[in-house]
Amino acid sequence: MSAAPAYNEDKGGSTGPGEPEYGHDPASGGIFSSDYKRHDDLKAMLDTNKDSLKLEAMKRIVAMIARGKNASDLFPAVVKNVACKNIEVKKLVYVYLVRYAEEQQDLALLSISTFQRGLKDPNQLIRASALRVLSSIRVPIIVPIMMLAIKEAASDMSPYVRKTAAHAIPKLYSLDSDQKDQLIEVIEKLLADKTTLVAGSVVMAFEEVCPERIDLIHKNYRKLCNLLIDVEEWGQVVIISMLTRYARTQFLSPTQNESLLEENPEKAFYGSEEDEAKGPGSEEAASTALPARKPYVMDPDHRLLLRNTKPLLQSRSAAVVMAVAQLYFHLAPKAEVGVIAKALVRLLRSHSEVQYVVLQNVATMSIKRRGMFEPYLKSFYIRSTDPTQIKILKLEVLTNLANETNIPTVLREFQTYIRSMDKDFVAATIQAIGRCATNIGRVRDTCLNGLVQLLSNRDELVVAESVVVIKKLLQMQPAQHGEIIKHLAKLTDNIQVPMARASILWLIGEYCEHVPRIAPDVLRKMAKSFTAEEDIVKLQVINLAAKLYLTNSKQTKLLTQYVLSLAKYDQNYDIRDRARFTRQLIVPSEQGGALSRHAKKLFLAPKPAPVLESSFKDRDHFQLGSLSHLLNAKATGYQELPDWPEEAPDPSVRNVEVPEWTKCSNREKRKEKEKPFYSDSEGESGPTESADSDPESESESESKSSSESGSGESSSESDNEDQDEDEEKGRSSESEQSEEEGKKKKMKKKKKVPEGQEGGSSSDEGSDSSNSSSESEMTSETEEEQVEPASWRKKTPPSSKSASATKEVSLLDLEDFTPPSIQPVSPPTVVSTSLAADLEGLTLTDSPLVPSLLSPVSGAGRQELLHRVAGEGLAVDYTFSRQPFSGDPHMVSVHIHFSNSSDTPIKGLHMGTPKLPPGISIQEFPEIESLAPGESATVVMGINFCDSTQAANFQLCTQTRQFYVSIQPPVGELMAPVFLSENEFKKEQAKLTGMNEITEKLTLPDTCRSDHVVVQKVTATANLGRVPCGTSDEYRFAGRTLTSGSLVLLTLDARPTGAAQLTVNSEKMVIGTMLVKDVVQALTQ
Repeated sequence: MSAAPAYNEDKGGSTGPGEPEYGHDPASGGIFSSDYKRHDDLKAMLDTNKDSLKLEAMKRIVAMIARGKNASDLFPAVVKNVACKNIEVKKLVYVYLVRYAEEQQDLALLSISTFQRGLKDPNQLIRASALRVLSSIRVPIIVPIMMLAIKEAASDMSPYVRKTAAHAIPKLYSLDSDQKDQLIEVIEKLLADKTTLVAGSVVMAFEEVCPERIDLIHKNYRKLCNLLIDVEEWGQVVIISMLTRYARTQFLSPTQNESLLEENPEKAFYGSEEDEAKGPGSEEAASTALPARKPYVMDPDHRLLLRNTKPLLQSRSAAVVMAVAQLYFHLAPKAEVGVIAKALVRLLRSHSEVQYVVLQNVATMSIKRRGMFEPYLKSFYIRSTDPTQIKILKLEVLTNLANETNIPTVLREFQTYIRSMDKDFVAATIQAIGRCATNIGRVRDTCLNGLVQLLSNRDELVVAESVVVIKKLLQMQPAQHGEIIKHLAKLTDNIQVPMARASILWLIGEYCEHVPRIAPDVLRKMAKSFTAEEDIVKLQVINLAAKLYLTNSKQTKLLTQYVLSLAKYDQNYDIRDRARFTRQLIVPSEQGGALSRHAKKLFLAPKPAPVLESSFKDRDHFQLGSLSHLLNAKATGYQELPDWPEEAPDPSVRNVEVPEWTKCSNREKRKEKEKPFYSDSEGESGPTESADSDPESESESESKSSSESGSGESSSESDNEDQDEDEEKGRSSESEQSEEEGKKKKMKKKKKVPEGQEGGSSSDEGSDSSNSSSESEMTSETEEEQVEPASWRKKTPPSSKSASATKEVSLLDLEDFTPPSIQPVSPPTVVSTSLAADLEGLTLTDSPLVPSLLSPVSGAGRQELLHRVAGEGLAVDYTFSRQPFSGDPHMVSVHIHFSNSSDTPIKGLHMGTPKLPPGISIQEFPEIESLAPGESATVVMGINFCDSTQAANFQLCTQTRQFYVSIQPPVGELMAPVFLSENEFKKEQAKLTGMNEITEKLTLPDTCRSDHVVVQKVTATANLGRVPCGTSDEYRFAGRTLTSGSLVLLTLDARPTGAAQLTVNSEKMVIGTMLVKDVVQALTQ
């Protein structure tokens, strides 16, 4: 015993209170020393009355625990200090007790009264620590005390203590599941908590205790969506995972009704034909068919979830990005899923562990959504430093992404990989080449020739794997490849890998008629070495002998009998059984049964070619990002992803009663009702969603707008919530309208639907926070186009009411732009100051009639490009003027409005080098040398969007700063109006049928059944020209896409009952589909 202290002193053990404690080297043998006094100094320090010594002792003890040392023998000495009055000592004592309370339950129970007193401590950290220790003592006898403590903590003033209460709930549930009902009450109370600190923890408790009780989530759904951006990262992961499953039970599938962009376009196309055939029967039949063809409109709460999770794709935490990616994959419309690709590719620069998980999920996604990752093909190229499992996963993704366009590049990559020293990776590459050859017919021969060349490789594993893959490829067209089978037959002397030898023998036996001379000789060689072969090879030798006996018995009869005799006495019973079975089947005998007559059919039956599929093909039934998906097996505790409901459950369950703080805003609401433009547009838009009116979205949308500026929305999906916010941008510039106009609009307002009034005004509160958003949603722009030009036309001189009315109709219903006498707009003197500022710089001289007569001038509907706060005093807006761009007719003309609200002049305003997707080009605007304080300037730039709604990203630069901005066009701005006669329209429409025709049925509301309103809404949505029509209930419009010049023909067949059918004919199927959605959205509002 005396040696131990000496050993401790030599090693630098702690001998005095002021000396640091050094870690012992476990390899030196000190770990086995029996030192009973090694902690005496710490115990002595804990027993003193000096708080400084106690604090020093506790720091050293916690440091020991952090280094993984066992400090459990100090428990009695530490637990005595739980009542210490020094806060710092008390905190460290609780840290120690949380670690050892479960191991030393008896001693911990002695101090339970002290813990209960700690729950009443004025310091929130002490209260939380006491609860944490109490929940760590896992003794059933104190369950009632724990329950009481959790209930009290759930009502605590401190959010930190409430968070700790949420953490204690699963611990108590695992100790005593009978307390579930009481715990659910606590969870319900904590779910209503509005602090971000509590949200993640209580959702975790909800998932552990009662994940089936989704009724608890209804009232808190919108709050959780809006708090999500500010919750800590692990809380975000838990909440997103829970909301994914919630959304799958409460909303309709966004992909159920996508007409021609479905995976099976023929079905959707023929389905629409059947509807057309039933349509002419009667009006009743038409009305009953309507619900089946009703366009999909996304639930506002569904949209709220997608919109609020999107900024989290930029999170620093890989887990959060992965959680948002799986949410978008499982919940978002096809057109919007693409936004996750860039974020996932970014994660591939992280650690190999993160890469492995991300690539597992990308491999699953790339099977169904290949187009999403195609632009990032090079990001999946394999580096020599990658671990083998990462290489194989990247190979899987590359194979999934291979198509006829990029296959030459992919095969060149594969050629390089085959030279790798990593044998498993080389084998996987050869299999990938085989899959590419199976999936892409035109490279099948190239791949086969490449694999045959590999047969001369020195590495036996490469040769063996090539043989296995060649065997599968040859099954697809064996007649054309007799030479390859001969070449393989010669390899039987050299290849020793059992699987490869078995594959060659199977090929020769299956296609023995293509090599009638070589097959018997191969059997002869195999018979010689039969006893030394592996079992898998012996079975194929028996098969080869049987097939040759049936097709060429003269040459092979004796050989077959010899092989069967050898097999009859083999050590492996499988081979013995196979030999006996084969002999009875092929060798005729008196006792031969009925099967022997069908031996040829049994052995030489045509076999289907194998399908080389990805191992990730059916993994998407597991929730992406889960452990079950990673393992491809259901893990303990995994909750299945629910199927989408057939019919949407009642959305009103998520409505929350008006909180108290909104009552004070009644006065503001009254003021807003008096504003003429607010009331008019609210009346038109009808009921708005309550999602945006949620008060807690204010802080969230500020952060959302800042994180999303500069990144264009890839979605063409119409978004009702964003409409309300974006409409207000247009309205605010018109708030200084005259009193007379205000009275007219007020009269209209009273006749409209009151719900729209309330919903619109409530959504106004949240609009301030979203003014800095640079997202340009197409539907919001069309709303502005409907409101603004109407106000412009109402500014005409007050000559006579009838004249002005006819003039208004003629502007919209004009069928041609040939009459030169008609002036498109009223004299500029009566245009309001704000509108004049909006229109400053518009060039109406080149072609004054075309844009103004064929469609409303949408230049008045400004979109924000750069907010004055983000631009440090520089505010930038843009408008689509719908005028031909003088530099290039293929470009969309965009007017950029600059205004300097700072105190200093802004110099050298110009465009930086744009980073554009392929095909998109920009004609820069001339540099503005100087913009004085308070001044504004307007320039014109052209953008060739290449007939797509992809955003054009570029930089606005001054002498000192540069700002990243993006312009995304609505699909309706990608075309220009053309004039066609009725006969020409019908002739062109007849050419664009079948897959080029998209049809949608809809019901027009009562407010949208007059010619004037229908034409106004269609032309506001899309830059199309009106085509004359002989019937009164049919409207025709025509235009051409700016880049390719493809015709876009739109027909609206409206009936007096309100039932209508919208048809768009265009070679550009994607543009046609998006246009249908936008026009339906505009007409049904």
